[in-house]
Amino acid sequence: MRVPPLRAATIQTHMSAEKIVGTTGLARRSVGSAESEHASRRWWDADARDYLAEHGADIGDAEFVWCPEGLHEGDAGLLGDVTGARVLEVGAGSAPCSRWLAAQGARPVALDLSAGMLAHAAELGGRTGIRVPLVQAGAERLPFGDAVFDIACSAFGAVPFVADPGRVMREVARVLRPGGRWVFAVNHPIRWAFPDDPGPDGLTVTQSYFDRTPYLEVDADGAATYVEHHRTLGDRIRDVVAAGLVLEDLVEPEWPEGRERVWGQWSPLRGALFPGTAIFVTRRPA
Repeated sequence: MRVPPLRAATIQTHMSAEKIVGTTGLARRSVGSAESEHASRRWWDADARDYLAEHGADIGDAEFVWCPEGLHEGDAGLLGDVTGARVLEVGAGSAPCSRWLAAQGARPVALDLSAGMLAHAAELGGRTGIRVPLVQAGAERLPFGDAVFDIACSAFGAVPFVADPGRVMREVARVLRPGGRWVFAVNHPIRWAFPDDPGPDGLTVTQSYFDRTPYLEVDADGAATYVEHHRTLGDRIRDVVAAGLVLEDLVEPEWPEGRERVWGQWSPLRGALFPGTAIFVTRRPA
């Protein structure tokens, strides 16, 4: 039986996300799209409040920050001119990127799987006075017609959490107009070989870069409560190409001098030695 998503009243507690979804340990096995999507919806519904309490200041209320290295779209310009453009943000979370895009004259739509995250997006829209359309849906099945967006983007949203990222690439290609741009940021694939530790213990390889077994947390019955899927750099590029998209650039942001912020596994120590983020800049051929 499919468990319904947690409601806003449920997540407004002081319980951790792990307790709410019932995480009891780790497992090693493959995870299909349905189970992965179900786990991600429940996790982000449960964790939305805590995540934003910890990282809200980092991502801003109406800013477009691509990654923990602090690369801002206003400086990078990876999306090109967004004025008047219809933009789809995939895995928008609380939608600060979409609100920034709206402030630049774009016409964004913020899509996310989590009702909890979208509830915060609606609240922040009211608080900032920048309201954007919000859509709850998974990235593997986009609820839009063909060729309706000029640009699509995702800053660590959806792509690392889906079992079939190739399908996401095909779906985005489908909803983009010819010549449209698709830019998405994910954990740099090389990070998979290292522990998620921002300190010295995170500098030693502990598993194979080529092991695609997802990182999986489970409940007492063995059902997934949190999933992240790994793909190599080559896998990501092949997914892009197979969807009929053209890869224009691969951006690996360097850790900025003087930036001391530790964000999860990202830190000045690790950032000085190897990349933490990969940003794929692609387009649908005209």
